[in-house]
Amino acid sequence: MARDVTTVLNDLIETCKDGEYGFRQAAQDAHDPELKTLFSRRAADCAAGAAQLQEQVASLGDEPEESGTAAGVLHRGWIGLKTAVAGRTDLAILEECERGEDVAKSRYQAALQEDLPPQLLALVQLQYEGVIRNHDQVRELRDRMRAHA
Repeated sequence: MARDVTTVLNDLIETCKDGEYGFRQAAQDAHDPELKTLFSRRAADCAAGAAQLQEQVASLGDEPEESGTAAGVLHRGWIGLKTAVAGRTDLAILEECERGEDVAKSRYQAALQEDLPPQLLALVQLQYEGVIRNHDQVRELRDRMRAHA
């Protein structure tokens, strides 16, 4: 059972790392100072989430993931390509961040369907709620920016 649990947790660590890198890139590329601050905070939140999960994997006696996924690397590359082509607009950055959070939501939803011990299930649920808040905040900002475009 520990291998299955650590596999689930390591998948979520990769998801958190993808979010951290994606939000860090978004913070660098954003023009609006408020968005830069928001994206920097979200990157820090994702890093903290990954660290929490890494601690849990280590406590189970397994080796925690240290980096994101190959898809995340492509996603981050796509952020750069899309924002370059789109003139690096804040709207384009928000759209890509929302897409990244859609992926995170689906990965957390899948993890919540796994047979995790109660304390780990509670941690994953708490982090999932944070992903939902991030997603909804990014979507709201994107919608507001679209309305003013």
